[in-house]
Amino acid sequence: MAVKCLFCRIVAGDIPSDIVYRDEEFLAFRDVNPQAPKHVIIIPKPHIASLAELTEQQQGLIGRLIILATKLAQKEGIAESGYRLAVNCGPEGGQVIPHLHFHLIGGRKLSGQLG
Repeated sequence: MAVKCLFCRIVAGDIPSDIVYRDEEFLAFRDVNPQAPKHVIIIPKPHIASLAELTEQQQGLIGRLIILATKLAQKEGIAESGYRLAVNCGPEGGQVIPHLHFHLIGGRKLSGQLG
């Protein structure tokens, strides 16, 4: 049996995480290496390796994920002050875990530079 990616193992419950949101399509949890006071990882539950693998049929899924991010920003208390929603694609784009994920980051003034 193939080893599942780290995020698939979190979805399966094999690896504990600090979950802030869960439904049938998505899982959101606190980053173990936060880059700001609020740093939440939002993933689709089905394994999609990266943005590069998205299909037109997944437009709705990604739209719902972005709407979820705005709701989580409100829940985390960073919607008013501002936040960053970032996604990395591929090794040269800074993607470390090959499962599509969005970073919701805030809680302090962020620099104008990414990365």
